[in-house]
Amino acid sequence: MTDGPLETVLRRDRWIVGGAIGIIVALAWAYVLWLAKDMDMGGMDMTGFRMIPAGIGIMLPASEPWRAIEFAYVLLMWVVMMVGMMAPSAAPMILMYARVGRQGKAQGKPFAATGWFAAGYLLAWGGFSLAATLLQWTIERAVLLDSRMTIASNLLSAIVLIAAGVYQWTPLKDVCLAQCQPPFLFLMRHGGFRDDLRGCLLLGLRHGGYCVGCCWVLMALLFVGGVMNVLWIALLALLVLLEKLTPIGRWIARAAGIACAAAGVWLLVSLPR
Repeated sequence: MTDGPLETVLRRDRWIVGGAIGIIVALAWAYVLWLAKDMDMGGMDMTGFRMIPAGIGIMLPASEPWRAIEFAYVLLMWVVMMVGMMAPSAAPMILMYARVGRQGKAQGKPFAATGWFAAGYLLAWGGFSLAATLLQWTIERAVLLDSRMTIASNLLSAIVLIAAGVYQWTPLKDVCLAQCQPPFLFLMRHGGFRDDLRGCLLLGLRHGGYCVGCCWVLMALLFVGGVMNVLWIALLALLVLLEKLTPIGRWIARAAGIACAAAGVWLLVSLPR
């Protein structure tokens, strides 16, 4: 039995949208790897200096205030990193939107383009990236961030780890994760697909907002393991995927919470008396 014309078009659209997501994610990770290599500086002693994540070896004295260009580069780093980490977990929702949108068009009831939904989703993480940039600036000004963008205080690292572990068990985490897991149920809870650009953008923004609520504490852990630690970034991205795309995602989140809290307590106990 051969596929009908609509099934053939849907399959083609799925490959196009999935391929576009894959290319965007690959470019984001390539940028992160480029920045990480630049930040490494071949093991050079960076005492008294800080690196600007621009990929071109820009250093400034650690005591010098941030300039506008540095803020822009740090914000860009966070935005691209969030795209690389979060877009894979949003792929099922985006692919389903593209599929239903194509079916609606075939039935004479077209929805707004899938790109508007994706733009709303990424806008939510853009807002988070701005908040993360401001937080990084605050920590750096308090002399609590080293040249690798890692928290230099074991006490503060322990507090962040314990807070992250506790959050993984909170009702708010449960609510946000439940909204992020089954794409179809999310749409049904929020009025279904939209046929106007504004509604589509806001729907993507709402979905992104729930994902921020679900994962922001995991992103805060980047300051513990190193914002430019590629392995740490990859592990957190994998954890996000497992939480959102597997049937046991809630239990994975809780297990991760226990591990974070245990690591935080261990750091506290290890502090010199």
